[in-house]
Amino acid sequence: QVQLVESGGGLVQPGGSLRLSCAASGSIFGITAMGWYRQAPGKQRELVAGVSSDDITNYANSVKGRFTISRDNAKNTVYLQMNSLKSEDTAVYYCYFHLRTSYYDGGMDYWGKGTLVTVSS
Repeated sequence: QVQLVESGGGLVQPGGSLRLSCAASGSIFGITAMGWYRQAPGKQRELVAGVSSDDITNYANSVKGRFTISRDNAKNTVYLQMNSLKSEDTAVYYCYFHLRTSYYDGGMDYWGKGTLVTVSS
């Protein structure tokens, strides 16, 4: 089965940087989209950054210029480089893959379990 394993969360001071990683393993035929979402206490989950199979990226307005999404297709891994972190970036971050497990599979959504990012002095 497909598993997504996240890493890189933790405590960082305002203005600092953090790099999140998420690696997918298992039966993977093709990945059509990858991304990062986050959810702060009392708020809805929101898209932070995403990248398509055509390498088209999109970012939430609140993180443009500060966050960068990238991927390593050979390792089935997506990254989120977070710079100039603010207290409002504090949230649980979830990685997301839309992938196919075979040629006959139309694709499904897969989610990581989440990693906590806390920005505080």
